[in-house]
Parts: sequence; structure tokens; C-alpha cells
Amino acid sequence: MYNIELLSDRIAADSLERRRNRETQRQDRIFNAKVRTIGIDKVALESKVNERKKNEEAESLKAYAADAVCNDKAACLLKQRQLKDERLLQGAIEDFRLNFQLRRSRREYDLSNPDKVKNQDGIQMLPGLVGEDPDSQGRLKKQQEQLREWSVQQQHELATARHQQRLEEQQYDQDRVDLDIQAFQLQKIEEERRRAAALATNDFNLAKAAENAEKRWKKWQQEEDNNRTDILNQLQGELLSKSPEQGISVLGLPHLRPDSCKGLTNEQLQHVIDCHQQQIEEKRAEQQKEELHHDRFCVTSARNALLLERRQARINKQLRRTLDNTNAQLSEAHHEQKKYLEKVYTNIPDDSYFSQFNTSSR
Repeated sequence: MYNIELLSDRIAADSLERRRNRETQRQDRIFNAKVRTIGIDKVALESKVNERKKNEEAESLKAYAADAVCNDKAACLLKQRQLKDERLLQGAIEDFRLNFQLRRSRREYDLSNPDKVKNQDGIQMLPGLVGEDPDSQGRLKKQQEQLREWSVQQQHELATARHQQRLEEQQYDQDRVDLDIQAFQLQKIEEERRRAAALATNDFNLAKAAENAEKRWKKWQQEEDNNRTDILNQLQGELLSKSPEQGISVLGLPHLRPDSCKGLTNEQLQHVIDCHQQQIEEKRAEQQKEELHHDRFCVTSARNALLLERRQARINKQLRRTLDNTNAQLSEAHHEQKKYLEKVYTNIPDDSYFSQFNTSSR
């Protein structure tokens, strides 16, 4: 009665239609005799084979060309080297002829007339054997004298160099000793300065402690005097309160009578005054004991600091002595090594030997 089409049914129908179309197209391609090819495509295969052969030939030509270029370069290099060797050989021959073949001994100068150069020079051959040198003894003697002079000069230069080196080593040792002495003197001056500073600091601390103790003592004494005066004024107020003239305290200041002193007799008042005086004396003795203990502690601390400083100075002196001994041993070992090297290596390098190093920036 009602024809309702769902979305899923439409999608399924479209998919089925597409599959049918693809199958129809496939069957047309396969079963169509005009388009279908049975077997191998010989023309395509031959074209591929020809193309591969052409590529191989092109690669072989490229390799041959590269080899030819490399061979040409090698031939050019060999030719240049051969020309260079020929020039060097020709130059060596010319140098040899110029230095070792005199004109009179050059037989190739004129093959038809070997004595032409001799006749032109006008030099007559000395009597004797051909090739004999009559002045050989004199030349040998001069050579020996020249060798002797050279040897003496080399020995003199070697002795001078050793003497100069010895002087430099002595100067170095003297400078090192002077520096050690100067360092020791500076260390001694520094120790004396520290000791003087420590003593001055200790004296200043003691003086400051004594001044503070004196100030505290004066302050405490002033407070005790004020307390004693107050107590005496309070105690005398009960006895002298009957007349206005008697209402003046010992110090000449008016004072009010306290209510706590009513009904006390003179003996009781004197006993109270004595008790207060005893308490004041005990407090004063205790404060003096504390100040004495504080002063002893300050003195002990200063003495310990001075002892520690002296101990540190002794330790520094011992370390300096050990360092000097070690330096002396190292210097002696260095001298022994130099002597051994002088015995082993007889040729001392000069400035020309060291000038050959660090001649370029590379």
C-alpha cells in the first residue's frame, strides 16, 4: 500500500550497480577480438632490448671517455716529470762540467786537436807524470792547518758556550737564593707584625675589659650608695617624723615616711640596717668575683690566641724549611741530569737548530 524507500536500500542498490558495470567492462576487454592480444608482444620486447643495448653502449662510451681523460692526464703529468728530470739532469751535467772539468782537460772541446786549449792558454806542462800534482804536500799541509784551526775554533766556541751556560746557572742559583732570603725576611717581618698586632690587640682587650669593669664597679657603687641612702632615709623617717626639721634626710633631701616602718624600735631599725648592709657587702663581693672571673677568662683567651699564633708560626717555618730542602734537592738533581746530558750529547744545538721550528702558521 505504501512504497517507502530506505537509505540503506538505496546504497546497496548503487553498490550492486557499480559492480555490474565493472564486470561488464571487464568482459568487453577480455572477449573483444579487436582489442584482445594473445601471446607475447614481440615488438615491445625488441624495443626494450634495443633500448637497453643503447644504454649499455652509452655507459661504456662514458667509461671509455673517462678512462681516456684519466690516461691523458697521467700522460701529461709523466711528460712534465720527464721534462723536469731532463732539465735537472742537464743542469747537473753543466754544474759538473763547470766545477770539475777544466778547459785544459776537456778532450771533447776539439776532437781533432786535443791540445788546442792547452796551446791557447799558454801553460806548459810541468815535468813529471801525467796527472801528477807536485804541490800536493803543500796543499795537504794547508788543509791540515785549516782543519786544526777549525777544530780549535769549535773547541773554543764549545768552551765559551759551556762557560756561559755555567754562568747562567750560577746566576739562576744566586737569584733563587736571593729570592728565598727575601721571602724568608718578608715572612719574618709578617710574623713580627702579626705578633705585635696580637699583643696590641691583647693589651687593648685587657684595657677595655678593665675600663668596663671600672665603669660597672662605679655604676654598681653609685647604685649601692643610692640604695643605702634611700634605706637610711626611710628608716630615719620614722624617728624624725615628729618635727619638720627632723623630716630632712641624711643627704639633706626631704623624704616621705614609709608605712612599713611604723612601730619599730631603734634596735630593730639598727638590725634592719645591718642586714641591708650585709646584703650589700655580699652582693658587692659576688660582683667582684664575677668580674675577676671575666678578667681571667679574657686573659686566658688572649694567651691561648698568642700560643696558637706562635704554633702556627713554627709550623710555617718548618714547612718553609722543608720546601727549601726540596728545592735544593731538585736543583742538585737538575745539575746532575745536565752533567749527564753533556756527557752523552756532545753536540750542543745552536740558534740555527732552533730557528727551523715554528717557521709557518700551520
